[in-house]
Amino acid sequence: MNTYRDVAITDPTELRFGVAPKPLTTRHGLTIGGGLVYPELNFTLPPMFVNEQTMPDVRRHYRDIISGATLRAAELEAPGLVVEFETLPPMTETPAWGIELAKILLDGMEHARDKHGLKSVLRMTPNDTREMERPPRMWSGKLWDCMIETFEGSAAAGAELLSIESVGGKEVNDDALTMGDISQVIFALCVMGVRDMRFLWTELDRIARKHGVHCAGDSACGFGNTAMVLAEQKMIPRTFAAVVRAITAVRSLVAFECGCVGPGKDCAYENPILKAITGFPMAMEGKTAACAHLSPLGNIAAATCDTWSNESVQNIKLLGGMAPTCYVEQLIYDCRLMNAALADGRDAALLYRKWMIDSDAALDPQAYILTPENSVAIAHTIVTARNAYDAGKAVALKAVSLLRDGHVAGALKIPEREVPWLDTIQDAVENLPEKEDQFIDQMMAVVDTSKFVATDYGL
Repeated sequence: MNTYRDVAITDPTELRFGVAPKPLTTRHGLTIGGGLVYPELNFTLPPMFVNEQTMPDVRRHYRDIISGATLRAAELEAPGLVVEFETLPPMTETPAWGIELAKILLDGMEHARDKHGLKSVLRMTPNDTREMERPPRMWSGKLWDCMIETFEGSAAAGAELLSIESVGGKEVNDDALTMGDISQVIFALCVMGVRDMRFLWTELDRIARKHGVHCAGDSACGFGNTAMVLAEQKMIPRTFAAVVRAITAVRSLVAFECGCVGPGKDCAYENPILKAITGFPMAMEGKTAACAHLSPLGNIAAATCDTWSNESVQNIKLLGGMAPTCYVEQLIYDCRLMNAALADGRDAALLYRKWMIDSDAALDPQAYILTPENSVAIAHTIVTARNAYDAGKAVALKAVSLLRDGHVAGALKIPEREVPWLDTIQDAVENLPEKEDQFIDQMMAVVDTSKFVATDYGL
């Protein structure tokens, strides 16, 4: 276990796109975080069943996706391409299917490399199927075994980056969000989530080391992005969702403590904080992820990215061509612009970064909390805490302070009806027990313990 007691980036001006203190070089020569931003394409099937009968069509879809996307990337002279394969549940429940499809993608990428000289790398992201059982069994059972087998087989086949959107603690977090209960959010993320992450990523680190590949990173998508979507639908306050986002960094940091080296998972909007702490490169998504979900972070998300992703798009026909091919073009043009700014020097890149930040930060608390200045401040708060529970409390209070100060200074727009939530969150956090064991006892008396297996979390 690595323990981060200091931040890798102390100066917010150094938290910027295309440059990471600890770049990652892949087998085929992509240096992520080494001065270029690379497009990262994510895709999925059109609406259809995945079963034994449909697998021939599924294989065809993935062959067509990778051939179309890599051809367009080569035609546009992209300096490289990251391909992410997020499996669908049946592909993880039947590991042979997920592994076979990974090989199809790898074959297509190799063909493009041989024919066009296109450098590429595959990120393998099996979906966390453990939540498909109620209550979930987190550390054992068939779903766990199949998920690990999918990782193992994909790494053996040549998938060089391993990621997941893990769900440990989601059993409590979903209710906590709808109730606006920050104490239960901290319990879900900083107690349950942290414990599950340590177990899961210790195993994934073993697999990566065995096959000579890289643990890349996790995402608190099921936590922070769920909050973001609920806030976008006006079901919970944006201020509350912004504080939740800051807390997610405590949980997602555990993957790097267990050996991850980036690029962090694209839908982890907490990645600017993690980049400040670890120095590793990060994937991000924003405006080009509107095919998958709406967000208030369209431009600011790119300000600190090392790969730029579209989240996930279905393989359907658009006027310009198949959607994954169209989206790889959009990503490449976005990256061209960032790379042109980088080529013009540090000052030019910082000016472009400023425009991306300024276009979003003042309009939504969830964007404001992720400015480089605020990301570095939150990063400092995390590394100076004694443990994850203390970090969760400290980050919540820090986020409230940053949002309040920004609002008072006129730098952040917060709807008047949401301003009192800052006091509500602060009061709740300040009244939490000092010690983690006392907090656990308190939470176990109020959460619905029928929704999770306590022993799976060491509770």
